Amino acid sequence: MLLSYYKENLIEAGCDEAGRGCLAGPVVAAAVILPADYTHPLLNDSKKLSEKQRYKLRVEIEKDALDFAIGIVDNHTIDEINILKASIKAMHLALDQLKIIPEHIIIDGNRFYKYKNISHQCIVKGDSKYLSIAAASILAKTYRDDIMNELNKAHHQYNWKKNKGYPTKEHRNAIREYGTTVYHRMSFRLLDEQLTLDF
Repeated sequence: MLLSYYKENLIEAGCDEAGRGCLAGPVVAAAVILPADYTHPLLNDSKKLSEKQRYKLRVEIEKDALDFAIGIVDNHTIDEINILKASIKAMHLALDQLKIIPEHIIIDGNRFYKYKNISHQCIVKGDSKYLSIAAASILAKTYRDDIMNELNKAHHQYNWKKNKGYPTKEHRNAIREYGTTVYHRMSFRLLDEQLTLDF
């Protein structure tokens, strides 16, 4: 059973991002504030759920949450500032859009830059420990999937509808065959070529 909060009696926002390891597309983050002592039998880390379950839960999370917001940082910014900074920037953008100001923030992972003067706690594997982070992981993942499904319409040869921009063998083969798009992250290792040594 996932926990309802990290700090009791505070308005707490959970944050998570999706798309950090992708070769194409944005990194998307979500911030979610759930009611105190909120419980849900199916809510869990988005990676442990099927696509159908994630989209079903997104509807419930958006209905039940006291507040939620999405932050998006595009691939060009990722190339400029690096993926870690871009991931945290996306979380800050999501927090900026909350109408309710949280008193504490819990973040999935081990890195975060202080947001305003609000206390925070990084939690490794937080999306499988706390409901608000799990909810944020589901929103971040489904909103990013929506973006990649839309981009796939004009760039179907990369099959982003299926791989969502992750470095699958199919995606890398498509880059090798068709080259890159304006949505590819040029600072990433796009082709997994073997190193050959000349003796």
